[in-house]
Amino acid sequence: MKRLSTLVLGCLVLAAGPVHAATAALDTGNTAWMLTSTALVLFMTLPGLALFYGGLVRTRNVLSILMQCFAITAVVSLMWLIGLYSLAFTSGGAWNALLGGGGRILFSGMGRATMGPNGVPEVLFAMYQMTFAIITPALIIGGYAERVRFSSMLVFSVLWTALVYTPVCHWVWGGGFLQQKGLLDYAGGTVVHITAGVASLVAALTLGARKGFPRQSMAPHNMTMTVTGAGMLWVGWFGFNAGSALAADGAASMALAVTHISAATGALTWMFLEWWRFGKPSVLGIVTGMVAGLGTITPAAGSVGPGGALLVGLSAGVVCFLMTQLIKRVWAIDDSLDVFPVHGVGGVLGTLMAGLLCSPSLGVFSGMGMASQNHSIVEQLSVQLQGVGVTLAYTAVITWVVIKATSWLTGPMRVQGDQETEGLDLVLHEERGYDL
Repeated sequence: MKRLSTLVLGCLVLAAGPVHAATAALDTGNTAWMLTSTALVLFMTLPGLALFYGGLVRTRNVLSILMQCFAITAVVSLMWLIGLYSLAFTSGGAWNALLGGGGRILFSGMGRATMGPNGVPEVLFAMYQMTFAIITPALIIGGYAERVRFSSMLVFSVLWTALVYTPVCHWVWGGGFLQQKGLLDYAGGTVVHITAGVASLVAALTLGARKGFPRQSMAPHNMTMTVTGAGMLWVGWFGFNAGSALAADGAASMALAVTHISAATGALTWMFLEWWRFGKPSVLGIVTGMVAGLGTITPAAGSVGPGGALLVGLSAGVVCFLMTQLIKRVWAIDDSLDVFPVHGVGGVLGTLMAGLLCSPSLGVFSGMGMASQNHSIVEQLSVQLQGVGVTLAYTAVITWVVIKATSWLTGPMRVQGDQETEGLDLVLHEERGYDL
């Protein structure tokens, strides 16, 4: 999806509109890897993210988190089929710089023999991309956890996926203007992590803090569940990044290697910082550092080598740790599960580092080469900054609009104060996570 040569090939195939016959021979090796990667990325959301987030909230809200992850998975899947895949990955004609067209509505013209990039069936390419569309709005629920009505969450996720994720996806991976500029975003620094992180911050600021924050302790209720989910995220991320090569080749192998190195470095960096700062290393700290390392390497996984991945993971551990302290302790913003400081800041950092560390002239830290023979490091960094800036600004504005539209359609997004105290599991679903 995101290696530049694959993107160019994919865009040339899709730009012509609907393809009703095979465009290339089936590559069984690439197809087998992409089938595996698709399952791995869905595994990141269900059960990975659901368990990770579910353990971080309080006992009375655990089912609400699991329910939200399941509902988002279902509704975004249908939206992707009905039209979002087409808008993201086909040609939009005169408006192609901003949005795709309708050539693949309901996966029209997509048969068993219709090939996408690298000899992979296009229907599999579309399903792989669907898993990215699923996990992005699911990440956002960490920003407003424990205080939003289920109906409002569902409407918000539908509108946000259509109005934020889909256009940004087209800009970066579907032939839009950021791809045309040469933006390096291998697997979702802008499309997934910056959009989800900024949306979480806007939601936290707009909806307000949980009742009792920051005075009242809101410790995770089940760290065992969180660590289990974190392990699933680490494994599933290999499909997220290595799968983005859309081939079972050296690029996928390198993406897998740098993903693992960055995750390990981020985990240890966060752990040691916390140990130094607070006197004891925590399980929550090491798994959060791992997620920061994974999110930060995501845009750079096709651009950096192992030495660069070490720097990315180290930077992620330090910068995201400091931002978490700043957001929660200094600014007292209740981004409940640290989505913005981990995913948003990590996405920005990784997107910028992709432009710097892709250079082949950095010795042991050299990357995979510049996006274009005509791009210097400074020019590539300029492109990366433009991509970050546009994504940040667009996401912030449209997310605020979507929150207001959701409130108009469903009534106030927040539950009432006494309902928040009772817990969303009982109030919204009439169920308990634990009946011991």
